[in-house]
Amino acid sequence: MTSPEGSSGAAKSADESAASGHFRALESLYAAAPVNALFQSQLEIIEAGRARITFIANERYFHAAGATHGTLYFKMLDDAAFYAANSLVSDRFLLTTGFNLHFTKPLRTGKVIAEGKWISGKRRVFIAEAHLMDEEGDEIGRGTGTFMRSHIALSGLDGYRQPD
Repeated sequence: MTSPEGSSGAAKSADESAASGHFRALESLYAAAPVNALFQSQLEIIEAGRARITFIANERYFHAAGATHGTLYFKMLDDAAFYAANSLVSDRFLLTTGFNLHFTKPLRTGKVIAEGKWISGKRRVFIAEAHLMDEEGDEIGRGTGTFMRSHIALSGLDGYRQPD
């Protein structure tokens, strides 16, 4: 006879396995996006509601004054917040509907980490925040985004592949 703890443990394990499959599929989706071929970056879904993107900034992203252009800040902050929010939605692709960005320090080159975290919302609109940290551990930018469920099924997107 199975104990109540055993059966709830089995259900929890199945839920964790499904979530892990969704997280790995989102990571595959990120890697498959054509725009991400332009960047040395990797997505990791840490847990439900948390995502991390590690990337390398170099001179190819500089503006005329010799520092990283704000488009790279936006892209990585938006992606980290987006994937943190989409980690909570396993059937639909979310869309960014708004994003506020704050630059806190210029970035030249090096390894950068974008950390995204879901803040609120679980039905139609999600709010998530993200921050960028340079190699010295200093914050170089932060942002907050709103994301909305689309009519696009994740399962129909090239790149969204659940592990076998």
